[in-house]
Amino acid sequence: MAKDQSALTNWTQYLALRLGAMALHVFDVDENLRGARGVGSLMYKLDKRHRVRGITNLRRCFPHMTEAQAAAACEQSMQHFLQLGVEVMFTTRLIHHDTWHRHIELRDIAEALEVMIADRPSILVTGHFGNWELLGYALATFGLDMDALARPIDNPLIDRWLTGVREKQGMRLITKWGATDRMTEVMQTHGTLGFIGDQNAGPKGMFVPFFGRLASAYKSIGLLAMTYDAPIVCGYAHRLGPRFRYEIGTTDVIYPEDWADQPDPLYYITARYTRGIEKMVRLAPEQYLWIHRRWKSRPRHETLGKPLPKALRRKLEQLPWMTDELMREVEKPVENPDPR
Repeated sequence: MAKDQSALTNWTQYLALRLGAMALHVFDVDENLRGARGVGSLMYKLDKRHRVRGITNLRRCFPHMTEAQAAAACEQSMQHFLQLGVEVMFTTRLIHHDTWHRHIELRDIAEALEVMIADRPSILVTGHFGNWELLGYALATFGLDMDALARPIDNPLIDRWLTGVREKQGMRLITKWGATDRMTEVMQTHGTLGFIGDQNAGPKGMFVPFFGRLASAYKSIGLLAMTYDAPIVCGYAHRLGPRFRYEIGTTDVIYPEDWADQPDPLYYITARYTRGIEKMVRLAPEQYLWIHRRWKSRPRHETLGKPLPKALRRKLEQLPWMTDELMREVEKPVENPDPR
């Protein structure tokens, strides 16, 4: 979407979206989810660029998959992505203090909740897996004081409306405008900061293993955790079957004492929360956004055709979960990192 579009274009898009949202509510949520799956299958058939990217990424991460299995998972991933739009429209209508248990199951989150309600700052990290919007909304419904980092939508009318929807239960969104000051305030007042932690951070990011290949990750999550001694919760919400029902759980909780004695604490934290996201994806690979460009940026040694640098090798070998087999995988350059 263009950033400097006209007021007429903004209003046209906004009214079309609002009318579409009204039309959705004429039907039951599960009927809408069935329709979204159909649109997702159509998208899979017609959108060759994203289909190729999704299948390539799946085969890279799950080499045991056949071409047919990867294709099926990619189609399901696109269906899932279209369903998210429906779910955003229905979340505020269906998830309340006295109704959430009809749609959400909790799995092994007692430790995570204790961390996030304690009188100390904390960080919640998730990925483009399951329903990341529902995760924050549900936790706010439970009474958790949380702010989440989000990219603003270019259309200000749509952005304002969707922000109101997402913040209805008390979660506050932080956009890139003034984000640093607000994040600092949240940490200093012992709040919880939410991040989607699997975006490509560009060539200057920190390259850590993700499904056996180096992927660029932002350093900001680890730096905040180190600065404020903030534990990191790796949490998820994924769909259970075809209906409006989800499981909320965690794959890891990272404490300051875990990184205190590490030779490179920042690298350890970044690699470990990325590993936590990988564990989420392995729970239900078809619910991950395989069409996004996770491995687009490559470390300098790969772009120059050189072997793994000694300094990076040392950091990788110091990770407690690193194995010889995983090291051999990480050493391999990513072929066709951004398939189109």
